[in-house]
Amino acid sequence: MSNQRIILLAHGSSDKRWCDTFEALAEPTLQAVSNSSIAYMELAEPSLDAVIHEGVAAGASEFTIVPLFLAAGRHLRKDVPAMIEGLERTTGARIKLSAPIGENPLLGQAIKDVVALQLDQSTDD
Repeated sequence: MSNQRIILLAHGSSDKRWCDTFEALAEPTLQAVSNSSIAYMELAEPSLDAVIHEGVAAGASEFTIVPLFLAAGRHLRKDVPAMIEGLERTTGARIKLSAPIGENPLLGQAIKDVVALQLDQSTDD
């Protein structure tokens, strides 16, 4: 089994419909990328803490967190790094925090494609 794990990190919500949306968005990646999973920062399960601990128990020692956030605000600048520091200290794992997906120009292209599709659909009505 690979020592490397990918974690798609979403904020989390107590509203199951919100979580369902993120899980549907994550599904293509989870199917295509071995040893990938989704985790939530707060308010939903599985938590980042649980996913890291499960990975370490299965023999993983390196994790890359890909935040499903549009921008780096307080959570990604302070809260998540503090969580990572604590998890590295307690588990001995190495955890890398990637930039939020909103900073990737591919997401901007995907938004443009969705808007173009919406405009095409509205002209068909």
